[in-house]
Amino acid sequence: MNGRIGWYDFCAYQRVDIFRALKHRNYRLHFTGQAISLMGTWMQRIAVSWLVYRLTESALVLGVISFISLIPSLLLSPFIGSFVDGHQKYRIVLITQVGLMLQAGVLAVMVFLGYYSVWWIGVLSLVQGVINTFDVTARQSLMVELVDDRADLPNAIALNSSAFNAARMVGPAVGGILLSTYGEAVCFGINFISFFAVIASLLLMRLNPQQAVRRKESTWQGLKEGFSYLRNSPHISSLIMLLGVSSLLVIPYTTLLPVIAREMFDGDATTFSWFESAAGLGAMAGAIYMAKTRMGTNLRFRVMKAAGLMALGILALSFASWLPLALVSTLLAAMGMMVQNSSINTYLQTHAMPVYRARAISYYIMAFQGIFPIGSLLVGALASAWGIHYTLLFQGVAGALLVTGYMVYIWQHINRKYVPVETGQPVE
Repeated sequence: MNGRIGWYDFCAYQRVDIFRALKHRNYRLHFTGQAISLMGTWMQRIAVSWLVYRLTESALVLGVISFISLIPSLLLSPFIGSFVDGHQKYRIVLITQVGLMLQAGVLAVMVFLGYYSVWWIGVLSLVQGVINTFDVTARQSLMVELVDDRADLPNAIALNSSAFNAARMVGPAVGGILLSTYGEAVCFGINFISFFAVIASLLLMRLNPQQAVRRKESTWQGLKEGFSYLRNSPHISSLIMLLGVSSLLVIPYTTLLPVIAREMFDGDATTFSWFESAAGLGAMAGAIYMAKTRMGTNLRFRVMKAAGLMALGILALSFASWLPLALVSTLLAAMGMMVQNSSINTYLQTHAMPVYRARAISYYIMAFQGIFPIGSLLVGALASAWGIHYTLLFQGVAGALLVTGYMVYIWQHINRKYVPVETGQPVE
């Protein structure tokens, strides 16, 4: 009897612990609105990918569209980080969500009326990329204001990733059915409607936005200060550099999922949605694992292990000739990618000085979303020249070499703990 009660209490504690950030009202509203909106976002993503590939049957063009949608993160993120640090983050998020809703609405109308081309899809993808760069930087920086207890911040970041990846798991599965049955316009229309949820959640928040410190220096000066801060914070800059190389050579395997579905397994839109859902399931498992993270966890070692898992999954995918094995490999790669990226994000949120937080996050976004389009372009060209199998093999090997290099870096610095000025405490 006592054993049963103890086990039940343990399970109940784990459930409460995993979702502890939801006790904060503002964060709960944010989480709910984002969870609904992200379902539509993932439907639109797979619909755009499939539409472009259906029109062109070119992995290179698919990489170009991905490049166009994310290149603003590379060019604008550092400047936007400085801008966000000097303005109310809540107001920026509200404006960007309205802008993303309008972009989805225009895309839905164009495809529904049949007035579209790859060129127009590229233009709208660029518009979405610019808005997203403001949105992601401001939304990540706003997280601290939504959670009253700083100890719950790692859990809030992990739950945010959980919502993103739950949507990635379910959205493509539903989107694949809608694509096959009704076409791309329905997916775009659902995404437009889903933005009402996140906008409503923002308007319902009882938030006292932190007054932004209006700096006398220019945005360019703020950018230089942010770069100087990172240069003198090797515990942060090393993680951003790792993420940048990973985004260039490893993470863009996700761009090739439509090609994998069609060329490796002679599949259709439904097969493609299976790969997206497998990736979403793996990322969701990683998010649940991250939700248990507590303050004091050594996140840099976790990054190292997660990067190794991602490389292993991509290597297995390159050799897979059986569809279930390919789906499991995709799941493992996505789990590693999610834990790696979420751990780096959490580390920045909890270790960067508040006055530089948005700028540190902007460099994170630049390393992830900004370098990613260049990587997408690269792997798209490699897939066209080498074929899908050799391209995946190259990415898996690159991931293994990257994690080995970071492992050497960690062991070289393990006895030289960095002591940041803002805390005076050694960094793990």
